[in-house]
This record gives sequence, C-alpha cells and structure tokens, in this order.
Amino acid sequence: MKKTLFTAAMVLCAAANAQSVKHIATTEGAEWQQQKATLSTKAEGKTVLSLSGQEQGVPFVAWGTCFNELDWDAFNLLERKQQDEIMRNIFSPQGDLKFSRGRLSMNANDYAREWYSCSEVSGDFELRYFNIEHDKRNIIPLIKAAQAYNDNMQFFMSPWSPPTWMKINQDYPVLSNKTNKQDPRKDYYLYGGNDTKNLDPDEMKLLGDRNGVFPRRLATQDYFIQDPRYLQCYANMFVKFIDLYKEQGINISTVCYQNEAYSYTPYPGCAWTAEGTVTFNRDYLAPALRKAHPEVKLWLGTFNTNRQDYIEKILSDEALRKQLYGIATQWECRECLPSLRQKFGGLHWMCSESECGNGSMDWKAGEHTFFLLSDNLGNGVDEYYIWNFLLCDNGRSTWDWTQNALIQVDSKTRKHRYTAEYYAVKHFSQFISEGDEMIGYAGREYSTTPVVAYKTKASYIVVAGNFTDQPSTLNVKIGSKYLNLSTPPHSFHTYIVKR
Repeated sequence: MKKTLFTAAMVLCAAANAQSVKHIATTEGAEWQQQKATLSTKAEGKTVLSLSGQEQGVPFVAWGTCFNELDWDAFNLLERKQQDEIMRNIFSPQGDLKFSRGRLSMNANDYAREWYSCSEVSGDFELRYFNIEHDKRNIIPLIKAAQAYNDNMQFFMSPWSPPTWMKINQDYPVLSNKTNKQDPRKDYYLYGGNDTKNLDPDEMKLLGDRNGVFPRRLATQDYFIQDPRYLQCYANMFVKFIDLYKEQGINISTVCYQNEAYSYTPYPGCAWTAEGTVTFNRDYLAPALRKAHPEVKLWLGTFNTNRQDYIEKILSDEALRKQLYGIATQWECRECLPSLRQKFGGLHWMCSESECGNGSMDWKAGEHTFFLLSDNLGNGVDEYYIWNFLLCDNGRSTWDWTQNALIQVDSKTRKHRYTAEYYAVKHFSQFISEGDEMIGYAGREYSTTPVVAYKTKASYIVVAGNFTDQPSTLNVKIGSKYLNLSTPPHSFHTYIVKR
C-alpha cells in the first residue's frame, strides 16, 4: 500500500514538473503530424538558447510571395475547386500560410512568358503610351484571386529591366545567350575593354556557394542611361505604375528600384553601379514618391551580392539613407545581414526573395528553404517573400532554367501537390504573425539543426529543423525549465509553449 502511494506521488510530481507543449512535426511522406512534447526540469542535449521572457526582439511584419505570369499559367490548368483551395491556404488569414503581401514587377521578369514592358514607345518622356494592359490580362487576375481571400493585401514592386529604349544596350537582358536575341558584340559593355572571355550569363544559376563571392566581377558602367531626362522619366514611371494599379484596387506600399542589380542576366535585367544607384534613388525616385505617394515606402535593393564593401559604399551616402525605409536582401546578401544590421541601425530588413532552387521540388529543396527561413529570420529580417508559389512540372522558364515552387502542378494530369517547401514555410508562417518578436537564433554553427525562437503575447514559438542522417537532441531553456528538442533525421518541427 505504501509502495502504491509512493508511486502515485512520483507520477503526480513528474506531471507537475512537465508543462504540456503543442508540437507539430513534418517528415517526408508524413507532413504536419501532431506530437507530444513537454517542458521539463531536466535538460537533454546541449542548450542552444536560453530565454527569460524579458528579451527585446525584432518584431515581425509580414509574409508574402510573388505574382508572375508562369504562376498564372499553372493556376489556369486547375479546376476552380483546386484554385480556391490553393488561394485559401496561402492567402486567407485563416489559411495555412497567411500571406498578406504580394510582390510584382514593373515590366517582364524572368518568369514572364516573354519580354514586355509598360512603355515600349521610344522617347515617350511624357508617358503618353505608358500602360498596364498586359498586366490586366495576366498578372492582375491572379492578384484578384488572392485578394478574394484577403482584401487587405499590400504589394511590393520592383522592375527587372527598364524599357529597352532606356538602356545603353537597347535590349532587355544584360548579356547575350541562346535564349535571347541580343547582339553578342554588346556584351563588352558590362566590364569595358576587350576582355569578354570570362563573361558568364549563367553565373546567377549556380546554387549554394559561388566560390565565396558574387558577382565575381562588378559592372563598370550603368546599363540605364544616366541622362537626367531618362532618370526623371523612369521615376515618373514608378509613380504612374502605382497610380494605374491603385485604379485596379491594388495598393503598392513598397518600392525597390531594381531586382538583383548584380545578376548579369540573359533574361530581363539591368546592371547598375554604386554611383548610378545613389543618383537615381536619392535625386529622382525618392523625391518623385515623396511628392506623389508619400505613403509608399522606398526600400533599397534588391541586394543579391555579398560584396559588402559595395553595399556600404551605397549606404554611406547619408542623404540617400535618410530617405530609405529599409534594405531588401536576397541570395548572397544574406551572408552580410548581421554586420550590415549592426552598422546601419534604424532601417528595416526584408528577405525579398527566397532562393528559387533548381526545379527538383523535393525534400532536399524543402530543407534548404527551411534553413533560409531560419537564417534570414534569425538575423533580423521582418518581412519574408517566397518567389514562385505555383509552377508546372519542373518550373522551366522562358529563358530555359528550372525553379521550385511551393505548389507543383502536373501539366498532364492537371493535379497539384504541396511540396516540402510549402511545409517548410508553414512551420513558420502558420504561427508567426505581425508583432511577434524574434528573440533567439541558434546561429550558423547549427546550420544543419537550426533553431529559431519567437515570443507572442501568449506563447513562445520555437521552430527547429534536422537536416542530418542522425537523430538530434538539443534544448531551449525557458525560464527555469527546458524544452527538449529530440528530432529525427530530416524533419521540421514547431513547438508552441504557453507563457
């Protein structure tokens, strides 16, 4: 009898020391599984974060994705029921991903069907022929399908290339290759001189570490014509584009002057120097927005280079910096986030495009996206944009390269599936909302087992991944107790702990 009472007392004592935790896990083929977890008085494995609850973190703002023509083509292969399911899951405040931001391009980007622009009438400085008729047929209907589930969406715009008549090469790419018709003799414009042997229009395709530096060489001149008439006209185009989209019920709240000024592309692109970047943003775009649309925030970017000295050269212009709301980073610039944020405090930071992958749409791609989410959020970005959310087959572009998406459509069966990247994003965006603060990140030394912690008004959110072939045992100390993270190989996890 005494032994029975003693055993019961031990069970009650253990229960008192173990606080219930909501735990959701994903492995390949077993997505979004509810599992048991507790807070314990005993630590298992290494403590990677210690949270007191008094931390002042980085408040999160919003999740978003991009609206492209090839997404629209994939969307149109699906039946209405499938379309509604996808839009509800991605954009509804009650859906899976809760995206409230959309990114779009002025003029064609690399996931358009072909090159087009809003102003292809050469010398139209009055913008008499500027229009968004192409977008009304191909981009805006996709946006409207999303707005049906979230009518409070805001939008972020950047061009990939100006109209061809505004560029020194009079064409939409930067470099020639088999997928475009640019005269190869113009390729020397990028670096000047006679050396064209090392030109690589596919340099931006390389995944992972690009020999430690990207780009290998920086453009020596601006592809945008540096003439005041052209610069002012281009700034006016931004204003006109915002006006025309507003007439369609689409509010553009954020603007960047250029997508990836450091990818020297065979698809729509434009190389800029540091000097050209400062001049256009400081003297033309910022004043034009301030006059016509003071509610629109000017971000600088998108920076896709780890040439930090080059970024600092641009941001060292104090007059420009005072007119900026934030810095948009993607790809290699992620490596510079900690030091840039430390040096240029007071600015907001976004991940303007999650890396696009290579069309595999497999589990490994999902793990890479999970790491990118962890590393960008853990290093202080407060907005995060996915690139394509819906593509056919292996996501092949007009310019003959493949990319991943959150949702893959089989063009033959006209059925869709949610990829591992979808669940990687869901493990974050389902729970982390506007105002929640990032308060801890087990840094890059844990790149194969990342851990990120947020606090909300009611709970802690801990997101953890394991990309290794072995089980992992780590813990997060919360107050005087421990959240033990015992994760199986190749898995995603979210833990919600009440405060």
